Amino acid sequence: MYLVFLMMAILLYASLSRTVLDSPVVWAVEMAQFTMAAYYLLGGGYSMILRGHVRMDVLYSKWSTRKRAVVDSFTNILLLVYLVMLLYGGISSTAYSLQYGQTNYSAWAPPLAPIKIIMVIGIVLMLLQTISRAIKDICRARGVDVAETFGDYLP
Repeated sequence: MYLVFLMMAILLYASLSRTVLDSPVVWAVEMAQFTMAAYYLLGGGYSMILRGHVRMDVLYSKWSTRKRAVVDSFTNILLLVYLVMLLYGGISSTAYSLQYGQTNYSAWAPPLAPIKIIMVIGIVLMLLQTISRAIKDICRARGVDVAETFGDYLP
């Protein structure tokens, strides 16, 4: 959550340095983009914990708990496949960035390894939360009351 405030501070500094100090900075926009990327990449798993992801509620709200769990189990499996492929690509891209010192093509030319490492961490966190959610949904689809089995620790 605090990364949004950091991004706003970076953009405010860029604006003030350009207008008040008459000394524009070349790094501000890219740094704000990297901060925002870190914000949404690291927030994916947390959003899953809160069940904050968007879904089509037209049919979903009318289904029974078990049918919802069956559909959610299927979509979780698809998400797992996607995240594993994304993680594979993220790790290879991060390794390349670290090995060759990859920089962005801009006047500032920041190194890309830090944001790629954050990307991989965010993917791993979302993958772990997806696995957790998939286990819970499979249990619910099979008729096991997850809250009764595990207590109030599970949303």
